[in-house]
Amino acid sequence: MNRDELGDLLKRSFGFESFRPLQREIMEASLAGRDVFALLPTGGGKSLCYQLPALIRPGLTVVVSPLIALMKDQVDAMDVMGIPATCLNSTLDARESQRRQQKLARGEYRLLYVAPERLMLDGFLQDLRCRHIALIAVDEAHCISEWGHDFRPEYRRLTELRDILPKVPILALTATATERVRYDILRQLRLQDPAVYVGEFNRPNLTYRVVAKHRPYDQVLAFVRARPSDSGIVYCQSRRSVEQLAERLREDDVPARPYHAGLAAEDRNRHQELFLRDEIRVVTATIAFGMGINKPNVRFVIHYDLPKNIEGYYQETGRAGRDGLPADCLLLFGAGDTVKYAQFIEQKADPNEQVIARRQLQEIVHYAESARCRRIDLLGYFGEEFAAEDCVACDNCLSPKETVDGTVAAQKFLSCVYRIREKSGFGVGLNHVIEVLTGAATEKIRRWRHETLSTYGVGLEHSRQEWAAIGRELMRLGLVQQTAEKFSIVELTAQGRTVLSQRTAVTLSRQMAPPASDAPASASGKSQRAERAGRIVCDEMLFERLRRLRKHLADERNVPAYIVFSDVSLRQMARDVPRDERAFARITGVGEKKLAEFAEVFLAEIATHAEANRAM
Repeated sequence: MNRDELGDLLKRSFGFESFRPLQREIMEASLAGRDVFALLPTGGGKSLCYQLPALIRPGLTVVVSPLIALMKDQVDAMDVMGIPATCLNSTLDARESQRRQQKLARGEYRLLYVAPERLMLDGFLQDLRCRHIALIAVDEAHCISEWGHDFRPEYRRLTELRDILPKVPILALTATATERVRYDILRQLRLQDPAVYVGEFNRPNLTYRVVAKHRPYDQVLAFVRARPSDSGIVYCQSRRSVEQLAERLREDDVPARPYHAGLAAEDRNRHQELFLRDEIRVVTATIAFGMGINKPNVRFVIHYDLPKNIEGYYQETGRAGRDGLPADCLLLFGAGDTVKYAQFIEQKADPNEQVIARRQLQEIVHYAESARCRRIDLLGYFGEEFAAEDCVACDNCLSPKETVDGTVAAQKFLSCVYRIREKSGFGVGLNHVIEVLTGAATEKIRRWRHETLSTYGVGLEHSRQEWAAIGRELMRLGLVQQTAEKFSIVELTAQGRTVLSQRTAVTLSRQMAPPASDAPASASGKSQRAERAGRIVCDEMLFERLRRLRKHLADERNVPAYIVFSDVSLRQMARDVPRDERAFARITGVGEKKLAEFAEVFLAEIATHAEANRAM
């Protein structure tokens, strides 16, 4: 199949005019029979990379998926588009499972979604050997790596696939993975001379904000109320917070439900389904909620508590704006969260896990307190450079933090670290440095005679909290480094020694203060960049009418509304106001099957709206 034919099939079956970055290259390599590793951002169109080729190559494409909800969602979407697909999982009764396997045996499906546990059953694999398997697609491939943020032990057996089906090409897909995880995926799946594609991590339609936590429930309520038509996720650290937050939101007339691993499976599934079908606006959740949530119109993600690490934060915020339209990501940051996580880390039995967790905690705290562009810091973690100096879509770029001449404070802090090492011959932790600067009379200061240091008590102009913030900023500036062991110490870097000896000027940001009002800054309008990154200006009244129609049609088919059409499609309809099938076919997401099934009813609704407006 040539390039033009691939593009024609994309429009006919999926209704898209063009491929997203790297999709075409991934498909062509896979269709050529190569093993492929593909890292695309959340919302980057990973699923299409195996769905469209499944319509081209003869045989069955087997998709390994970690969650039942994701399988069902994808099969529903394929069904609406007229693409023969099915899934096999534990929710099916014996009769339905047998019916689907009989259709598989007759070659009636092009796509089969299955969990790794089911796939690796001996009897199931024997059945697959008797069929023509064209491709094995491993979705959420980071689950195979113990270094990934969502390791699933059951994924480990997938390493046996190369022995069982040696000639079947494998396509491994993930939305987030560090270099270490990428290597582990390639090794565990034993990919042979794979074509490797790594997309950009940047999500230009997302606006990132960090706000000092201050009466956090009021901050969340103000944020949600400022977006009365939008749906979103609020991530919390504990199950108790999840439950309490959902209950308070409901009391304040915000349709919300909790989701965490402690709920009965029936309740979790029901709450997730209510969210997917737009019956509720908000899900409050632990990190147990999210992977496999294919809802494209999540308009905001709030972190009520500090995330455990940057990779998890990126993955969780990535659940917003999968449709490419503007979305907001808000992190409420308080020093108390850092203390709680530090306590959790101490409870870990494995010392190596403790070291890793402390390093990750330092990284996410540095991100939260940084005065730099959030995008530069976030992408830099994944080894990607952001070309611009100003992303115009984060709080630090939209409202830069006030800076001050911090030379004196920096000199005092750096000098204190130096004097302690000079006198004692060993380094100390951040808290002890602060105690020396503020003239504390602790047992350790007396034991080590640090009250005799020239820097003892020279920092009384700042509180301990302010000195902690100054110390962490000096770390971010590379003047001080901190170890990640249980008794971590701070040390001057070579750059820090130069700044100290040459009395180089140092600029620091003012410590982040709680907002003057209860509403966080991010409750204001969309950023300039978010506007440029996908905003579709349209007739909002018509858009709402089409949303109601879409919901009605989806309920009739017992599927989530976005399976019928995405918000992007509806906004294009409300902007372009198509009057006939030819114009309707040009709308994004309208393939041949959807054109035949939905054109008449949507065109009628658009005509009714136009007529009503003319009469006014």
